[in-house]
Amino acid sequence: MSSNDIIVSLDIGTSKVRAIIGELSNGTINIIGVGSADSEGIRKGAIVDIDQTVQSIRNAVEHAERMVGIQISDVYVGIQGNHIALQTNHGVVAVSNEDREIGEEDIERVLQAAKVVALPPEREIINLVPKQYLVDGLEGISDPRGMIGVRLEVEATIVTGTKTAIHNLMRCVEKAGLRINGVILLSLASGVMSLTKDEKMIGTVLVDIGAGSCTIAVYDQGGLAAISTLPIGGEFVTNDIAYGLRTQTDQAEKFKLKYGCANTMDAAEDVKFKVTRMGSNLEKEFSQKDLASIIEPRMQEIFQLIRQEVRRLGYGEKVNGYVLTGGAAALPGTIALAQSELESSVRIALPDYIGVKDSSYSSGVGMIQYVSKYMGIRGGGTVKKTASRKAGPAATSKPGMFERIKNMFNEFI
Repeated sequence: MSSNDIIVSLDIGTSKVRAIIGELSNGTINIIGVGSADSEGIRKGAIVDIDQTVQSIRNAVEHAERMVGIQISDVYVGIQGNHIALQTNHGVVAVSNEDREIGEEDIERVLQAAKVVALPPEREIINLVPKQYLVDGLEGISDPRGMIGVRLEVEATIVTGTKTAIHNLMRCVEKAGLRINGVILLSLASGVMSLTKDEKMIGTVLVDIGAGSCTIAVYDQGGLAAISTLPIGGEFVTNDIAYGLRTQTDQAEKFKLKYGCANTMDAAEDVKFKVTRMGSNLEKEFSQKDLASIIEPRMQEIFQLIRQEVRRLGYGEKVNGYVLTGGAAALPGTIALAQSELESSVRIALPDYIGVKDSSYSSGVGMIQYVSKYMGIRGGGTVKKTASRKAGPAATSKPGMFERIKNMFNEFI
């Protein structure tokens, strides 16, 4: 296994931190290692304790390292949250080659031109996503390399975030002893894995229902058109169970994962389990139907809020379907309930790789696919060395965080 073929993604969520190691082999991706750790120091998708978050990252990375027997040094980090914003911009350059053939340098220059945009001082660019290229006015070009022209233009979506959130995330990863190859918007990464080309064209809502937040990404005309984050997720379901059954939160989470069902119609009356009540040693028996009667109203509320938010974004009548990812979407009965509340076709996206066939891994696997598809396209070795064997030398000295931030945002995505 060549170390140059390794991509490591880091998905720092409210309930779990996941490190996924992907190996590129002849253009295909194999997931060779997965590390997961309970997420401490994060509330509703935001970092509230740096040291606890650093330890969670270390635990997840060490778990992945032990599985494969390699030492991870570089990672791609996912980011999301209510601070993310989208805006469109246009870049124009003259083709530099004498024979007017468009090359890598022209594409990089036009993307740089598209990144010249007035931003508030507290925001900075995370990703730049080309929607289409134009060569001498000809529209709809996805890859202009090798074409002949005088004037090259690009229409691009610029993804921005607040510097505070970006730098705190990077600080945590750096303190965990890792280098950052790039920061990727999780909704873009999930879109690569979860949506087909047709779904992106006709208008589809990709919904990532995490523990502490719910991220809504609207895809239309082939690209990401709108994004929003709701501060509600699977943790709210767990808290409802803890309150309804009068038990500890960690016990409520176990019951949710083992017996939970989002739709009372699908729940069984004869499936029973015993709960130790809080404040006593007494046990009380409940059925799966009892548990579903607690879960269903909260899941209904989540889907109602999602539908309202899609309308607010201006896509209420333009949506042709919903695709769900995230841990909370894995509850049995979710599809039937979602179809009823959203009044649209709904499916759950699952990664088709051994070891990660779970909707909670969609973002992490999507990041690896995104890197292999987009960040290695333009040469220059953007798929960098991310791991070395345990027996090898220790990682070399790491450049300063702000120097890496500057270098990172000079790269194109």
